[in-house]
Amino acid sequence: MVENSGLLLYIHLFEYYLKGKIMKHDVADLSLATKGKKRILWADNDMPVLAAIRKRFAKSKPLKGRNVSACLHITAETANLARTLKAGGANVVLCASNPLSTQDDVAASLVKDFKISVFAICGENRRVYYDHINAAIDHKPVITFDDGADLVNELHTRRKKEAGRIIASMEETTTGVIRLRAMANEGLLKFPVIAVNDAATKHLFDNRYGTGQSTVDGIIRATDILMAGKKVVVAGYGWCGRGFALRARGMGAIVIVTEVDAVKALEAAMDGFEVMPMQKAAKAGDLFVTLTGNKSVIRAEHFRAMKDRAVVANSGHFNVEIDIPALKKMSKKVNRNVRHCVDEYVLGNNRRICLLAEGRLINLAAAEGHPACVMDMSFATQALEAEYVMKRPGKLTVAVHDVPMQVEQQVSRLKLKSMSIAIDKLTPEQVAYLASSGEGT
Repeated sequence: MVENSGLLLYIHLFEYYLKGKIMKHDVADLSLATKGKKRILWADNDMPVLAAIRKRFAKSKPLKGRNVSACLHITAETANLARTLKAGGANVVLCASNPLSTQDDVAASLVKDFKISVFAICGENRRVYYDHINAAIDHKPVITFDDGADLVNELHTRRKKEAGRIIASMEETTTGVIRLRAMANEGLLKFPVIAVNDAATKHLFDNRYGTGQSTVDGIIRATDILMAGKKVVVAGYGWCGRGFALRARGMGAIVIVTEVDAVKALEAAMDGFEVMPMQKAAKAGDLFVTLTGNKSVIRAEHFRAMKDRAVVANSGHFNVEIDIPALKKMSKKVNRNVRHCVDEYVLGNNRRICLLAEGRLINLAAAEGHPACVMDMSFATQALEAEYVMKRPGKLTVAVHDVPMQVEQQVSRLKLKSMSIAIDKLTPEQVAYLASSGEGT
């Protein structure tokens, strides 16, 4: 873990003012930039929708002169979103939305090759993490992008005075949208938020196919286990849970779903999965993955019931989904890094629980996150929403807003075009029929 607090940050700021040649930054190592640039451009090859928007933005400059701060996973895909916002005229600052998800080579390339300020280091401790979020707020943004609502939360707590200039914020995750809707319901929200996570072009694809594939990828990279024949317990059957459950079953796993929502539990059952409470599943499972957006989904009573060498991972946004403090308390020792991203907790009866990636997002901490192809739609939606809100300063109510249907349709049409897929159009007769109440059987 990185143990510097603001020291390295201020050293790099000093370098910036001294040399005047490099963007403000706090990244692990600028010498990694060459590798990072290759990764960014490789991802760009599979992000044609965002590339098309970037080309248009470069001409129209819808964000010209505007300060934008984004608290997102610093990955190659995010880099291409940042490039698009910059092409649109924005002054962009990035910070990490998770201490373990930063790709250090990508962060270095953004600073060195693309002249975009980045404050993110993989493995940064909590203090550095919040130093970086505050550096993004110091940028005085008028638009923010968030992945889990940590930046927005900071603007509503310790940096309240900065909230007044925000035109709108975009939220990328289920977890973040839950937090923000709660704030809105309590009358605490200070500026409009766009629930990008709830866009069909996001959750139907990114959450389902992206999380499904990348979660399997992260688990296999961390453990090298064979999924076939394993009893895999999926906590939560939202779009992320659905995606992972389908991919696990496709690899031959015996999938068990746990839920608190009766409708989702019924859907899981009718999709052919066994559904049961976590206490019962804890006795049967070989691998447990949380994808809920809630806390303490796997708790002490569940750890006590698990078999020796049960594997526990999280693919929800925050590590609170697993009660790690309880696991530590009931363990007589912890064998750290028995394998990359694997810590072995030894309980009093010598049974071992293998926790992956410290309970952080397994698909980003142990792998590379979602494939670029699916992030293309999510980040295209983000970019278009930035343009949308910039055309409406002061016109959006202080609430959590859905992504407008015209943006959804625009992203979908561009994606279909990039896939060489054509679809039908309504005939004038069909348009009239759909608009009329007079024509029946």
